[in-house]
Amino acid sequence: MSDNTPAAPTPDPAGAYPPPAPGAYPPPAEPAPPAYGAAPQYGAPQDTSPYGAAPQYGAAPQYGSTPQYGAPAQYSGAPQYGYGAPAKTNTLAIVSLIASLASFIILPLIGSVVGVITGHMALSQLKTSGEEGRGLALAGTIVGWVGLGLAILGIIAFFAFFAFVVSLPTSYSY
Repeated sequence: MSDNTPAAPTPDPAGAYPPPAPGAYPPPAEPAPPAYGAAPQYGAPQDTSPYGAAPQYGAAPQYGSTPQYGAPAQYSGAPQYGYGAPAKTNTLAIVSLIASLASFIILPLIGSVVGVITGHMALSQLKTSGEEGRGLALAGTIVGWVGLGLAILGIIAFFAFFAFVVSLPTSYSY
């Protein structure tokens, strides 16, 4: 059998092939509907936009051609998901940190008090608002308390030095 023909089926022992019974072969099944999120069939409309059909910007480029410089991007039909908007940073947290740092350079006592107060206000707002800036508020509060402590120690040292200088000439006489 070198002619590559398929071998004939062997007959049953009686010598005849039984005819197929009516309805023995199931009728062809209808195609199942596509699964959720499946790609549409070739040639089917691709309207997946929640606002209706996508706007068309000129003719689609031909196969093998490259789009020209400045040509608008073609709509692919699929929803485009990007990054969401970044969360807003609490303004009082920024003010707290800036005021606390300014207390070391410009206004030693006032900057620290403002930094501590706005830092605590920012921390209470951040619990409910969903904004960013907890680290800034904590840093502003901590640096404000440190600056306030150093300012108080500086005031005490100033008065102690002033009292020492005032008492110095009266204790020694010439």
